[in-house]
Amino acid sequence: MNSSIEMTVQPGEGGERIDAYLSRQTELSRSRIAELILGGALTVGGREVLKPSFKTGEGQQLCLRVPDTQPVDIAAQDIPLDILYQDADIAVINKPCGMVVHPAAGNEDGTLVNALLYHIHDLSGIGGEMRPGIVHRLDKDTSGLILIAKNDRAHAAMSEQFKSRSMEKHYRAVAFGHFPEDHGLIDAPIARHPVDRKRMAVVQGGKPSQTEWRVIESLRGATYLDVHLLTGRTHQIRVHMQSIDHPLLGDAIYAPNLRMPVRIPRLMLHAYSLRFTHPSTGERMELTAPLPEAFETTLQKLS
Repeated sequence: MNSSIEMTVQPGEGGERIDAYLSRQTELSRSRIAELILGGALTVGGREVLKPSFKTGEGQQLCLRVPDTQPVDIAAQDIPLDILYQDADIAVINKPCGMVVHPAAGNEDGTLVNALLYHIHDLSGIGGEMRPGIVHRLDKDTSGLILIAKNDRAHAAMSEQFKSRSMEKHYRAVAFGHFPEDHGLIDAPIARHPVDRKRMAVVQGGKPSQTEWRVIESLRGATYLDVHLLTGRTHQIRVHMQSIDHPLLGDAIYAPNLRMPVRIPRLMLHAYSLRFTHPSTGERMELTAPLPEAFETTLQKLS
């Protein structure tokens, strides 16, 4: 089944690329609209148009056929979620440590996506599928803020902010040892580990990766840090900290044999704050997620 979006190009709106114009007028992303146009879904004045670069003209009658959003083969599950913010375009979730984001082999259910499909009822679809758009990911053992897009247009806008670094992400982390300076920048390329394919590593020729860090407090045998991601590579903070001999406490992958004066119950990494521009209102927003109890308690024991 298809639904149709019909409109008339108004005075002063001529001369714009048709994919850009339709993206502004609908909740569909520009890339999704271009995909539909190339598939023959657009008519202008009753004639089929196959070029996303086609220019609008005042008074044109546009009709875009949009296939109904298809359900995904993922079960909606009643898993508790800490939803810190939600509106028609986005939601911000405080993900707990231990929760996987996407269903995959070995984690077919019990994931954040399963929970989102149960709790969020106004999804309009991403790429033609009835699913939430995960703008950025967190590792299973990392807690904290994760941004969800509810429609194509919001997903495209937030993903662009992430790529252009206008979305600001800060983490709280506890790293092994003490730092000689109060702040620093790690600028080292990251790629898949050449031997252990489950790990990432600093590799010459890898993707450019930058991590800023700032000391918040010196602890017993460790340091409490604010970490600002300038890029978003898999395991970036964990790999960068391990590469300068300050691995994160509780990291079973990159530092499994650290000896500390107290038991470390979890990976000491928490996505603490997000700053971004709302995709519809243009408002600059900032949200924070309080430290989880186990994280806070471990900090106190190390003080």
